[in-house]
Amino acid sequence: MTSMNKSPYLTNVWYVAALSTEVGTEELFSRTLLDTSVLIYRTEDGTAVAMQDRCPHRFVPLSMGRREGDNIVCAYHGLKFNCEGKCNHNPHGNNRIPAAAQVRSYPIIEKYGFIWIWMGEKTADPSLLPDFSPLVEGHPNSVGYTYMPRECHYELITDNVMDLSHIDHLHGDIITTRGQLSPKVPQIREGERSLSARWEWVQKPAMLIFNQYLSKPDDEADHFFDITWTPPANIQLSVGANQDKGALDLDHTVGQYDLHTSTPGSQNYTHYFFATRRNHIEDDAEYNEMKIKAMHEAFVAEDGPVLDAVHKEMGTSDLFSLNPVLLTSDAAPVKVRRLLKEMVKAEQENL
Repeated sequence: MTSMNKSPYLTNVWYVAALSTEVGTEELFSRTLLDTSVLIYRTEDGTAVAMQDRCPHRFVPLSMGRREGDNIVCAYHGLKFNCEGKCNHNPHGNNRIPAAAQVRSYPIIEKYGFIWIWMGEKTADPSLLPDFSPLVEGHPNSVGYTYMPRECHYELITDNVMDLSHIDHLHGDIITTRGQLSPKVPQIREGERSLSARWEWVQKPAMLIFNQYLSKPDDEADHFFDITWTPPANIQLSVGANQDKGALDLDHTVGQYDLHTSTPGSQNYTHYFFATRRNHIEDDAEYNEMKIKAMHEAFVAEDGPVLDAVHKEMGTSDLFSLNPVLLTSDAAPVKVRRLLKEMVKAEQENL
């Protein structure tokens, strides 16, 4: 990894390292995060742990080795490391363990269906993990998760979700607003460590992901999007529709609570994680499977190729250096980019 004072990333924050379901009870799981190879596995009691996936002796990935209880044995020369990254066995010579024989370990929080990792130099602060508890408050069959790696810079994914006007132009009928969203200028709410955007509109019929669950499927309905970004790349998106002129929130609409969160593998590769929980037909497992599959395929087939092409064409992660034409719909993503840049700069200055 680049030295911390030159890191292009915000580091003293929680990133998603994996879906909880990606890390089993036996195997060694490896993923590159923030230009660093990271080994994740579960101890015998099921607790997820993480350390740099590199033996300090000859730099072999520890994920190529094997487990002995909660320890990891390097495949090359047999050095053994505990789950805190400290070498506790050297099979060579007089068995003396060199003082430098340790691997950096990383704090982990497993919550909301994700394994979150702290890769910064400061002491991990659990209070900096935003509250996404609505994801897991409903029926287990009402929430779905997916992972969608992309060959693009992670901020392009943030831009994409913070500017929802693209759904009328890029996506098909299932989530179109029939041209109602593009003319709307979102209401922006700015916090010290967050930025939110909200749209409200009317369309007939309602969005096709919701209309069949409303009392009059073919009639017009009121809709809302409310999205909130928190660092480094979390976007919580709520969307819903109703026909009774009630409040436009998830308590009074047919809707869903989504979380989009991205973790850079490198400047050219991003781990994109998505979760969604609906507030209707919550116990239908078959529908749940279909729902998350459809949303996964929509991004992979529609958003993803566009973002990969944008990344390639830009040739840089610095959007503003290219002097892009900006539209009213860019208000939220531009403000997020600037806020994140300020946070990275402040972190580097305080190292």
